[in-house]
Amino acid sequence: MTTVQVLTPREVPLGGTRALDVRRTLPHRERSFVGAWCFADHYGPCDVGPDSGMDVPPHPHTGLATVSWLFEGEIEHRDSAGVVGTVRPGEVNLMTAGHGIAHSEVSTGASAVLHGVQLWIALPADAGECARGFQHHAPPVIERDGLRARVFVGSLLGRASPVRTATALLGAQLDLDPGVSAAVDVDPAFEHAVLLDTGEVAVEGTTLAPGELGVIDPGPSSLRLTAGSDGARLVLLGGEPFEDEVVMWWNFMAPDHEGIVRARDQWEAASDRFGEVPGYPGGRLPAPPLPPVRLRPRGRSGRLLGAEPPAAS
Repeated sequence: MTTVQVLTPREVPLGGTRALDVRRTLPHRERSFVGAWCFADHYGPCDVGPDSGMDVPPHPHTGLATVSWLFEGEIEHRDSAGVVGTVRPGEVNLMTAGHGIAHSEVSTGASAVLHGVQLWIALPADAGECARGFQHHAPPVIERDGLRARVFVGSLLGRASPVRTATALLGAQLDLDPGVSAAVDVDPAFEHAVLLDTGEVAVEGTTLAPGELGVIDPGPSSLRLTAGSDGARLVLLGGEPFEDEVVMWWNFMAPDHEGIVRARDQWEAASDRFGEVPGYPGGRLPAPPLPPVRLRPRGRSGRLLGAEPPAAS
């Protein structure tokens, strides 16, 4: 019998003065990674008006890649590599921070409702200092027997995404019709996780509530997903076990405490390491103070060490 570890989300504010509350399942006290996926925020559906929605001022990242995936709404992305793009439902934006990048995220006037997930990927040691990068892809819909899938990273159901990642990963949206039970073939060398967005789903017999993350260790070559009477929409994540230990604090990832301190100091000093985000009508997001302890690395098993201020996304 396949064991499913259920991670319950906690609510945290995302961004600056116009913070958006999100449900965060990674990192979790019991688990830091699923493959190299190290951060999972689930938000909405929430109404967007003149004084609400997402408005995350320019903020930095190092040592990771961000993945934006929407179910409803639009978000304008701007970054210090000069990329200006719009995140729309069914289209993935993957931004690689590498040595350093800054970006802003603002919901657009076309958004009446905002609803989606924000994911981070930890970069391995040999890629942590790579150049900034940005990829966009609109995956086609795969349909079979009451199941629809959009594969935005990796391969599933015979379809591969062209989005490049530093480690082997899987990311896909799956929609199941009411009562459908589907066995989805997966890579047995991967860890996998199911994040339930709407409806009800049982993963290998374990029922998830909306917002929960059901995690499966390597071994199974297929996953049985069974939708409830209202169907289900979920995000399936997977990847080879990520063996590097990293220090993850605020929006930075580094091999050690000194790397985090250096990145924070350089952001506060407006270093060229992060550059400027053109076109954002406001100031940058300041870094929170570091905790008065040495930040220690975290590995696959979890156990958050030290303070964890809210990430800016």
